[in-house]
Amino acid sequence: MAQFIVVGNEKGGAGKSTVAMHVAIALERIGHRVGVIDLDVRQKTLTRYLENRQSCIAKHGVDLPTPRFFDLPQVTEQDLEAGEDPDDRRLAMAVDALESDSEFVLIDCPGSHTRLSYGAHALADTLVTPMNDSFVDFDLLARTDGETNEVLGPSVYAEMVWNARMLRAKAGHRPADWIVVRNRLGVQQMINRRKVNDALLELSKRIGFRLAPGFSERVTFRELFPRGLTLLDLQDVGTRRFSISMVAARQELRDLITALKLPGVEVSF
Repeated sequence: MAQFIVVGNEKGGAGKSTVAMHVAIALERIGHRVGVIDLDVRQKTLTRYLENRQSCIAKHGVDLPTPRFFDLPQVTEQDLEAGEDPDDRRLAMAVDALESDSEFVLIDCPGSHTRLSYGAHALADTLVTPMNDSFVDFDLLARTDGETNEVLGPSVYAEMVWNARMLRAKAGHRPADWIVVRNRLGVQQMINRRKVNDALLELSKRIGFRLAPGFSERVTFRELFPRGLTLLDLQDVGTRRFSISMVAARQELRDLITALKLPGVEVSF
């Protein structure tokens, strides 16, 4: 059975598609078969990332490891059972197309609450939630006291994850391993980073997630997207010199893959 990795957060701009692309390519390079589904039917950032990759492969004549991608199909009333939601059928068809020939199926969710996203969260063996290192993003996980930063209780996204976990439990599956990934850490914001870190540690014990290191704010990631590349592809397309930022970003990716603790995965890049 394929393991499902879901990258989700109900806020845009947290780096979900960047994390999703780098995790998928890293697993392919390690030697695992990966299938990818993009549930952001409007922006389709991961879809465009993969399209850019195919263009780069064709232009440079290089062989870059690339996951199998399955676009969400359209369905008609004739395709549905009585009372069945069309988005449920679309997701099931995409999963069926990839699951049998993949060791991992990675699903990238939109930055909003949709039925497709909720269905994906219920499938997750591993749930990865990237967040910017700020209390603006933290507010999706929990409500806090504005004066003391004390955690008052779970917020909208955490409640959605809880409901998806309950749905998964009813189906007889083990709980998802939920990892919150702190992205875009800034060295100039040490006091804020410490406050966010303390609040996340407290919350993790209450609602059951792990913390993992993410990606710092780097120009490198923005430059890679138009070419469809990840940090692991640069040598294959002729990059000879690596900046200190590139080397540090590659280490961040290695640390992230290690922290995910995916079954059967040994980091070797």
